[in-house]
Amino acid sequence: MLFNSLEFLIFFPVVTLGYFVIPKKLKNFWLLVTSYYFYMCWQPAYALLILFSTITTFLCSVAIDKAKLKAAKKTCLTVSICINLAILFLFKYYGFFSENVVNLFGKIGIEVNMPVFDLLLPVGISFYTFQALGYAIDVYRGDVEREKSFITYALFVSFFPQLVAGPIERSKNLLPQFKQYSKFDYARVREGLVLMAWGFFKKMVIADGVASFVTLVYNTPSNYGGLQLVIATILFAFQVYCDFGGYSDIAIGCAKVLGFKLMRNFNKPYFSTTLQGYWRRWHVSLSSWFSDYVYIPLGGSRKGTVRTYINLLITFLVSGLWHGANWTFVFWGLINGIYVCVSRAMRPARTRFIEKHKLQNNILYNSFSALVVFLLICFGYIFFRANTFSDAMYITTHLFSDFGSWFGSGYLTAQLTGITFFTKNGVALVCSIVFMLAAELWEGKDELSAKICRQKAPIRWVFYYAIVLLVLFYGNFGKSPFVYFDF
Repeated sequence: MLFNSLEFLIFFPVVTLGYFVIPKKLKNFWLLVTSYYFYMCWQPAYALLILFSTITTFLCSVAIDKAKLKAAKKTCLTVSICINLAILFLFKYYGFFSENVVNLFGKIGIEVNMPVFDLLLPVGISFYTFQALGYAIDVYRGDVEREKSFITYALFVSFFPQLVAGPIERSKNLLPQFKQYSKFDYARVREGLVLMAWGFFKKMVIADGVASFVTLVYNTPSNYGGLQLVIATILFAFQVYCDFGGYSDIAIGCAKVLGFKLMRNFNKPYFSTTLQGYWRRWHVSLSSWFSDYVYIPLGGSRKGTVRTYINLLITFLVSGLWHGANWTFVFWGLINGIYVCVSRAMRPARTRFIEKHKLQNNILYNSFSALVVFLLICFGYIFFRANTFSDAMYITTHLFSDFGSWFGSGYLTAQLTGITFFTKNGVALVCSIVFMLAAELWEGKDELSAKICRQKAPIRWVFYYAIVLLVLFYGNFGKSPFVYFDF
């Protein structure tokens, strides 16, 4: 079931009404049943995978809690990690692994036959697997007490707003909330609904609006000139942000209506003035997950400069592989790892330069820095979006192949003629992107929905009508899936 579907517009009010009217002792069970129904609307049989992962991590956490020796606790944790990662490997990475093994041995003249499994990638498997593993690791570390109620824990793993694309919640944040039952609160519900509307706008108007052009260019990049490749790459940056950021807004808004607070997953990432700052603002739940459960256990920055850079590169490579079983994603992770390493190495010099010229609050300098970071991120997105590694290499080598003609008479018009994005809703979509960025600047440190709801009635209603009209007139109602469902 997609958030941007008629089914969800029926499902969510029913779930919300049921949650607020049924007795307290049944509330978690109600959310658990409806969450499994939500997931089973895609592929009913794959709900068994969530259940199996839930049972495995729950039982292992019980064993970890009861074990007296540290070695026994570690064994239980290892079992939990291995079982869950084995499932993830089978469904998501086995095809990639077997193909590369066959190709590798083929190059040295050895024929290898690997078993073939025709398996559909379960929606959101990477998200709920990491959430369950994070809980088991937290219990092992003693960061949280193991959950005694299986119903409560099962709900933590499968809570429908963030089940298939996050945020990847931490047990210490979300689990306690399932034991604190919130009453209906008009102000909270209004904020949640406004945040959901904002998410629908980002997804249905901006992300889906630019998707057709991006897909057209990236599916056959050799058919397009450098300027078109550049525009498609920049638009993809907004597509993936508004698609995934829109999902997160809807998920957080849904949870807020029900009385739950999910962690903020995006914090104006395209306004970041450093690459390290960007990764503290982009997909925060995943970035912090890799930091806590991969980077820090590897040694973090505690074992010297060289080891720090190695740990960063490993973390980003794993992050790239998490996004997809393709060398393009691995290379995307490597590029961003190199970015962060270089940014970290340059930090002392950059700090001295800023202090010397008193640029801490200089708008022009900060704007230029944000633009540079954005363009570097866009370059990495070429490998994230390209269908094959060869396509990615073609795009990177042809971005500016005809740069000398960009400013020639009639060149721009000729390049954009016939492209639906520019001939149909191009102006409205560009204005929508500008509107979104302006709203994020105005938002400041607050959550946008909370700030809007604090405004006087005329300002609030102008915003409400603007969002509704933009969605109605320019939104895509074709049940377009979210980009991160594939991860």
